[in-house]
Amino acid sequence: MESSCSTNQMYDLRAAATVPPFYQKLQAAGLFPLMSTGLSTLQVNVGRTCNMSCKHCHMDAGPDRTESMSRETISQCLGVLRGTNISTLDITGGAPELNPYLPWFIEEAVKLGRQVIVRTNLTVLDADNYACFAEFYAAHQVELIASLPYYREKNTDRQRGEGVFSASVRVLKRLNKLGYGLEQDKLRLNLVYNPGGAFLPPVQHALEADFRRELMRRHGVAFNRLFTITNVPAGRFLGFLQNSGNLEKYLERLSDAFNPAAAAGVMCRNQISAGWDGRLYDCDFNQALGLPCAPEVPGHIQDFDWASLKKRPIMLGDHCYACTAGFGSSCGGAVVKG
Repeated sequence: MESSCSTNQMYDLRAAATVPPFYQKLQAAGLFPLMSTGLSTLQVNVGRTCNMSCKHCHMDAGPDRTESMSRETISQCLGVLRGTNISTLDITGGAPELNPYLPWFIEEAVKLGRQVIVRTNLTVLDADNYACFAEFYAAHQVELIASLPYYREKNTDRQRGEGVFSASVRVLKRLNKLGYGLEQDKLRLNLVYNPGGAFLPPVQHALEADFRRELMRRHGVAFNRLFTITNVPAGRFLGFLQNSGNLEKYLERLSDAFNPAAAAGVMCRNQISAGWDGRLYDCDFNQALGLPCAPEVPGHIQDFDWASLKKRPIMLGDHCYACTAGFGSSCGGAVVKG
């Protein structure tokens, strides 16, 4: 695979030859090469194992995946936090709860005074073996970002599997009883919306109002924020686009909606992503595609170098259209206010 930022493409998307390469869009906007502006977040993928196999999953996570971060690699991640002023630890997966060292990871990060975020699919917390995580998260004031594609059962189950919505609501109610999702700031509960197909998400604040009203009216469920995230052509979602013949049309839609303001604020500019094996990436999506950080910077968490990583060039591909289309998309939702 080529490593030059100026020539790097998303190689799985070469069939979509009529779509202009993403870096040309950045050049026209005066943003190429796209450079890191600092490091405030360490995002860590602790494994690909998951209790679900969601249709939109860019990581292609599922019950048949066995990749899981070791205690040694987690210790190296903690060493990075200990030796830098990175303020936020963002833990993702798979289902993070399926990594046996997750409680220790969280406890140690909290001792270091870091804000800890866990991205949960909710349903894993409905299983007897993992239900205790709800109380554990509350005790350590972990911020939760939970996937819930829609406030109606039919839409959610179509995307994530039968029975997912009802299990998610049961868990959300438990979390509310623990103090999550209420007006207080200590126990933050944010939801994530992903479109059910090859289209852009609605305006975030408008959809958030709909979610807030309908979840409370129908189920008595409260939450803090809703994040809209554009589906990235990677993993299982890329397979769907290819099999349905929608890949080129979807990329054209994203390209046509390119927003320079969103591109300037993409999340990869102020975070670094560590894979389950400790390899470093600019973001979770590059990780899913096997596109590591630029060759001139450290490639593994054990070799972490603050000075070089905080001013590195970002590795690009045509999948980056997803984060820069419309109001933009990041792990924290829309980048530009609608």
